[in-house]
Amino acid sequence: TAVVIPKTITVHLGRPNESARNVTVSFRDYIANVASSEVYPTWPEQALRANIHCQISLALNRIYTEWYPSRGYSFNITGSPGVDQAYVHGRTVFDVMVRLTDELFNTYLRKAGTVNPYYAEYCDGKTVSCPGLKQWGTVSLANEGRSALSILRYYYGSSIETARTSNIAAIPQSYPGSPLRQGASGTSVYTLQRQLNRIAKDYPAFGKLTVDGAFGPAMAETVKKFQRQFGLTADGVVGRSTWYKISYIYVSVKDLAELTSEGETASGVLSDGAWGGVTLRTGSRGAAVEQLQFWLNTLSQYVSSIPSVTVDGVYGSGTAAAVRAFQRRYGLTADGVTGRATWEAVYAQFVSIQSDNGTPNAYPGAALRQGDKGQNVRLVQFWLKIARTVYTALNNLKVDGAFGAATKRAVQAFQRYFGLSADGVVGRATWNKLHEVYTDIANDLLSEKLRPGEFPGTLRRGASGRAVRELQYYLYLMSAYEPTLPSVTIDGEYGSATEKAVRAYQRLAGLTADGVAGRATWNSLYARASRLRLSGPVVTVNRMSYPGAPLEVGSAGEAVNYYSVLLARIAYYFPAVSSPGVTAAYTEALAEGTRSFQQLVQLPATGRVDADTWTAAEALGIALLTGALDASALALPAAGGEV
Repeated sequence: TAVVIPKTITVHLGRPNESARNVTVSFRDYIANVASSEVYPTWPEQALRANIHCQISLALNRIYTEWYPSRGYSFNITGSPGVDQAYVHGRTVFDVMVRLTDELFNTYLRKAGTVNPYYAEYCDGKTVSCPGLKQWGTVSLANEGRSALSILRYYYGSSIETARTSNIAAIPQSYPGSPLRQGASGTSVYTLQRQLNRIAKDYPAFGKLTVDGAFGPAMAETVKKFQRQFGLTADGVVGRSTWYKISYIYVSVKDLAELTSEGETASGVLSDGAWGGVTLRTGSRGAAVEQLQFWLNTLSQYVSSIPSVTVDGVYGSGTAAAVRAFQRRYGLTADGVTGRATWEAVYAQFVSIQSDNGTPNAYPGAALRQGDKGQNVRLVQFWLKIARTVYTALNNLKVDGAFGAATKRAVQAFQRYFGLSADGVVGRATWNKLHEVYTDIANDLLSEKLRPGEFPGTLRRGASGRAVRELQYYLYLMSAYEPTLPSVTIDGEYGSATEKAVRAYQRLAGLTADGVAGRATWNSLYARASRLRLSGPVVTVNRMSYPGAPLEVGSAGEAVNYYSVLLARIAYYFPAVSSPGVTAAYTEALAEGTRSFQQLVQLPATGRVDADTWTAAEALGIALLTGALDASALALPAAGGEV
């Protein structure tokens, strides 16, 4: 979805459930009002800039995620500082706030590699504590000479960046305007399939859909399962209420409105979309152009304004037109030229779609063979096409999503080259080898003479080149899972850091620790790294012991913050449980959430977190977080029912 700077925003002058007036004002006036209501005009300018960036980003996050419309409300945000941020209708605003708002209103925060506006949670840092930015703390940091961006990174981490868009329009409504049912097709169906597949990662009983843009019987059954799960009429038709409930649950499981949201690259995994440093334009040719064309072709299935392109490695007028369409859609300069900003934005959108459709690049669970069609076939064809850029003996073929005779021959040629059974069927082993070869080529690890993992000869300090890059990649992957191994930079230079990492690995593997990568070290490292590469990332959880005394209204600190995180996680999966979000202050709203949780697990509904409530919340919250518990397999009881 494109980030839109709205011309106007509708504000509810109270908490969401309170009877209060809605007012619609210009977005610029809204931000100037919030800034005047939240912070002081006498603060250093860099502190004001940091705070206004947060205020803009928080508001845009609410709009981007359709946070309130998906819950049935007719407004975009509240004026309550305890829920969103302070807005005082009709107040006098300060000149400095108007000046800074006019400059910054179309600039927002995001995490590197993502597109959505960041949920920039903040608080004053004196009377209230929170995990995000501390307003009074920005004053101290600005007085130390920090810039606004440096202040933001101090609180939110080094991956925070600012993004500017010229996409200023009315707030779009994602609902297509009329119900979708069996027989429908198009980009709205693609969007639903993508979101339902992401939701199914947390509710496996829904099953996984083929993302093809066609509303068939299987999709109707999945919609019915979703509707039953969330208390809607189970008719298999996606009307407005079902559409926005799907949107609401999608935002919840993807955590788009939390400080910690999906989109970061898993530790130890190299990106297959790293910027290569060369701007692409009409007349460019090669593997990078093919990469871009494949991403655009995939996006065109979900975004009707982006035309499909031929994946042929030639940057012609069709590719330039698709790039311009993407740039217009996502608020970039629409020049049809792919520089770093456009490349990374296209890749981020592609990865988002992949992650929603399941684990990115994971084996689809069933072998692909002649006669099959769809995105997984398209992905196999693309990997084969990229493999041919290094291994020229392989077959060239068209990326069209149809597994025909030419694709079968190309698969057989690949299988023969890499020592697999040449049956022309893409099973798990062939799929994994294709992905391994593709990722290694994308990261410049391979030459035509060597296959992945093939011993290149002894490597030692002073060596350089692709073989060293491949060694460093395997060490880098291992370091994400083995704390005794230092991380290394993948630069193709065998220096002291690489030598040190090799020695550490050799000690771990029981080999002679001489810092030289001979055949035994290479083979051992490749075997271990390959196992980790296929097993996926590890989820770790930092637990906190019960604080020793009950948490109740008035309590504050780390224990309250930890408990509120658990409760928020549980509330995403169990509609009967309410949560005010992540907070370090135990408010009446948090007590109400605690009572709803206690009713769910049949504990006395006191609203106080005693040892039993703490233990139950931690057990359920962590089980849901790590996937140890299938939420969809649990009954969702009415108050007093059993879990």
